[in-house]
Amino acid sequence: MKPTILSPVETRELVPAIAESLSPSVWVYRFVNPERRWTLSIATHAEPGSNKLSLGGFRIAPRERTESPGFDPDHEAIGLAIGMEEKVYWSRVIGVGGPLARRDMSRIVGGKCVLEPTDDARVGRPNDFALLDWAIECFRSFEAQSGVCLTTGQDLGHGLMSDGKTQSLDYLSERFHGSMRADTSQPTGEGNYYVLEGMLRAFDIPLSRATVALIGVGNIGHHIFERLAPQGTRIIAVEPRADRRAPIIAAGHRAVTPEDKMRVVCDPIDALVVNASGASLDSATVSACVANPRLRVICGSENLVMPEPSDAGRLTDAKKSYCPTELGGMMGYLTAVEEYLANVEHVPFDMSTLFDAAKRLEPAAFDATRRQIERDFGITFEEAMKEVTAR
Repeated sequence: MKPTILSPVETRELVPAIAESLSPSVWVYRFVNPERRWTLSIATHAEPGSNKLSLGGFRIAPRERTESPGFDPDHEAIGLAIGMEEKVYWSRVIGVGGPLARRDMSRIVGGKCVLEPTDDARVGRPNDFALLDWAIECFRSFEAQSGVCLTTGQDLGHGLMSDGKTQSLDYLSERFHGSMRADTSQPTGEGNYYVLEGMLRAFDIPLSRATVALIGVGNIGHHIFERLAPQGTRIIAVEPRADRRAPIIAAGHRAVTPEDKMRVVCDPIDALVVNASGASLDSATVSACVANPRLRVICGSENLVMPEPSDAGRLTDAKKSYCPTELGGMMGYLTAVEEYLANVEHVPFDMSTLFDAAKRLEPAAFDATRRQIERDFGITFEEAMKEVTAR
């Protein structure tokens, strides 16, 4: 099985924004199954033959993404790989990670796998096993032809398969050595929590008297909810699924559908934490954030969260502290790489090291936000983070 390989020159023509990213060299390996009409795009910042670790989740693109205007698996994989590379960059800057990842950080680069399935092959549908078997063949072919070590973790589109008993991540990990099954959402949620706590502390807002809006309360968002609720934080959740809203409401908090998102963003909230499936910070939402006099903090770990990148500058100009979601979401990839390296070296994988590592994000987020405040928001959160970590 041979992929179509797009060089960095070709991927920059496809997605010009790559040229403005931290690492403008991205390769794409595109696999197509013409009989089944499946496409798998693997984007990576790893040079061919480098033996680097290409880190990024294996995303089976959900229907809301594949049906969105202009969806293309190459574009999606490239955008997500750029975000992953930013997570790697920020983990280096702050010095966050498990012991094995910190040791091997120079080998790690960002990547992403995006599979566009047919509806009959989504996880839980009749042809899901055939889809994953084909993806595994593609993963093996990628490693053989690229000279790069592929490491994938939890992402969108996974769950219980059509036999009613097999989890898709378990099926993958048993058949491809680079597929990790650890629940990356828990350390990611923990990282989100500490970023939020540090940013609010910089504004002298304790969690006990904060009002926080959560956009998305899936695995990550619910973890944040469970960390905030005991602190006395007032929580408003925006979530499409009724079964996820129910425990929020039962605990005495407010939970609404996405149709009410703009109303929530306009409410008197102190922080907005985004962990939905993408594009939560569209231009209209950013405008509402800018106009909200009480809102101070925007953070989270949502991928492809801001369709118009220049909107980040509008938040800074309005004296809102916006932590890029690539920084806030770094703990997920760090979990996957720690598990991968532990497996390679035949040592126990210790999830607790990731929870300990996540604690480092609180003082880092506090220092960066405080620096923004001291500069009267003349610098971005990223610029502030570079300043405070360079001391």
